[in-house]
Amino acid sequence: MVLEAGIDVGHTIRDWAHVRLFTDWRSVVDPAAAGLLEASGWVAPPAGEFPTGGELVDRYLEPLGAILADHIRFGHKVIAISRRDRDKMVTDGRYDLPFLVRVELADRVVDLTADNVIDASGTWSTPNPMGAAGLPAIGEDKTVNIRYGIPDVLGRERSRYAVKKVLVVGAGHSAANVLLDLAELALEEPETTPMWALRRPDASKAYGAMEEDELPERGKVGLELRHRVEAGRIELVTDFRVTRVNKREGRVSVVGSGADGSERAIEVDEIVVATGQRPDLSITRELRLELDPWLEAPIRLAPLIDPNVHTCLTVPPHGVEQLSHPESDFYSVGIKSYGRAPTFLMATGYKQVESVVATIASSYFGPSVDQENRSIE
Repeated sequence: MVLEAGIDVGHTIRDWAHVRLFTDWRSVVDPAAAGLLEASGWVAPPAGEFPTGGELVDRYLEPLGAILADHIRFGHKVIAISRRDRDKMVTDGRYDLPFLVRVELADRVVDLTADNVIDASGTWSTPNPMGAAGLPAIGEDKTVNIRYGIPDVLGRERSRYAVKKVLVVGAGHSAANVLLDLAELALEEPETTPMWALRRPDASKAYGAMEEDELPERGKVGLELRHRVEAGRIELVTDFRVTRVNKREGRVSVVGSGADGSERAIEVDEIVVATGQRPDLSITRELRLELDPWLEAPIRLAPLIDPNVHTCLTVPPHGVEQLSHPESDFYSVGIKSYGRAPTFLMATGYKQVESVVATIASSYFGPSVDQENRSIE
């Protein structure tokens, strides 16, 4: 049974449907899913093409969702997981009891039970705040002029950003995508002013991290961003750590501090926060989990995905052993398992799930061939 918080397949992906992926179709289609789809007459998209989020939904996830429809419950948002009749403190008989999964529906809250739970809830719905200390900037939660993620600047959200001064906060590829779209919008709507705020003293590290990427399509984004900034089409603000946000006569005053503690303010019309995401740990508070103290990933997985050491292409093979917790029969997979680390690829998640499901299946049907070696290859 799949409990899907959204009302349709690929619900969060639809939020960034306009964004083109950095990996091609051969890297984003799971082989097991492809087998199910092909049996129904599905024709795989050209392997070397790079889909947008919308194409990923339309050409892959929706057809797959139709095949699996009997197993998916939409509009089922999991808000808590525990053990039936046992809170986190109680050990006696704990692992003989099923999980209690509390689910929020449109009109009520219900409790379901399960023998095994795989948490693949992702991180998209819990973005990192704008504040430089990992906390929301003062006033951030009361400001309606803030959009998190990657807005569709050239499409459905065009009217929100056209002829506006827009501040983008973030140093990664999400921020770069937004800035490039804003620069394009400014060509069509000249009074549109894109601004880019960085905590660093200059943008060289941000450019380098993007331009030297192992994924060529992702590297192009950094190169294009550098060209736009150097051409004066994007205003760059460096050494700026956002501390508070004040509403001022329909506009927003963003106050930031420099490395020396000095403060300055920037007045803008809109803010886009593209500072990454973090896992929602509140739903598993009553489970006995072992999480890395800073990455918030399973403790045995954390060293393998640490972004201070690894990129998405250097993460070593891992599987159920690294994804397990003291709470038996519970697993976090996908980008949720990576905690705050951004070094995730969809193909990694597929292999994680293969490893976890093989382990669960073996508990019911006995070990399969090469079960002991099931991991990401």
